[in-house]
Amino acid sequence: MLKRLLLSTLIVAGPLLACAATTANPASPEGAPDDYFHTGAGARYLRRADADLVVQPLRDNISVLMGSGGNITVLSGREGKFLVDAGISKSQEKLRIALEKIGPAPPKFVVNTHWHWDHTDGNAGMHAAGATIVAQENTFRHLTKTSHVNAWNWTFDPVPEAARPTLLVKERKTFDFAGTLVEVENFGRGHTDGDLWVYFRKADVLALGDTFWNGFYPYIDNEDGGSIDGAIKWANKAVARTTAHTIVVPGHGAVGTRTQLIEFRDMLVTVRNNVAALKEQGKSLDEIIAARPTAAFDAKWGNFVFNGDQFTKMVFAGL
Repeated sequence: MLKRLLLSTLIVAGPLLACAATTANPASPEGAPDDYFHTGAGARYLRRADADLVVQPLRDNISVLMGSGGNITVLSGREGKFLVDAGISKSQEKLRIALEKIGPAPPKFVVNTHWHWDHTDGNAGMHAAGATIVAQENTFRHLTKTSHVNAWNWTFDPVPEAARPTLLVKERKTFDFAGTLVEVENFGRGHTDGDLWVYFRKADVLALGDTFWNGFYPYIDNEDGGSIDGAIKWANKAVARTTAHTIVVPGHGAVGTRTQLIEFRDMLVTVRNNVAALKEQGKSLDEIIAARPTAAFDAKWGNFVFNGDQFTKMVFAGL
């Protein structure tokens, strides 16, 4: 309960606290703890939520909303809206207005691509608006227990009943919605142990959640079932599913293409191989970081939440 109260305070005070996350290597401001909501990614997302949401129409009544935590994909039809991820509660009113501008029908389904706060904090608001929350079984497990993430120096309480998924997916579920088939799939451990992707068949749009960060080093949740090899497996699955026509929606970053997805996959493979080779030589983590196994990629990929040293640590931890 104390954590939940503190988080509520952080959301209200987001613009002030999030200033600590304006650089790729944030330093903890004097007197502020070094954790997810003060100096980490959560602070960054709270700060971004002060600005307007960006709505990008794609095709066949599908749009992407950016600016409320992770990217939110929306299929709008007469019977309602089918969303991929719920954003963060700080943006709830802006998100409601944006969805109404897309179309008058209410949200009907929201798929949580995984359990992380920036993709699920808006669940309660979506449920209150009439949506059924869909998630993989392990995502439900994370959301309904106390979860401490060492990498974020933060403990998350179980979410309230109204924010919990009620329609659970183990490996695959297909929805017939707004004149198209919507395929929701899990391929085992990847970014976490409960990832889902969502493929809108008619529009040929694939929403990948945080198994794809377009142009940025991704977070890999080694503590909760993720690993670099799992991330590569999911990237390979996505490359195999897509064509030059497919629109690829990442969890973070600009809407992408298969070419950008391949570039992401190749970066993951190269960094994994570089770190693994150094580890096999018996080098310590500090020595591997000093060898700069990400050097060829840092200028492009290291300018959002994680720099090359931080990504190296994640890759090393997962080998």
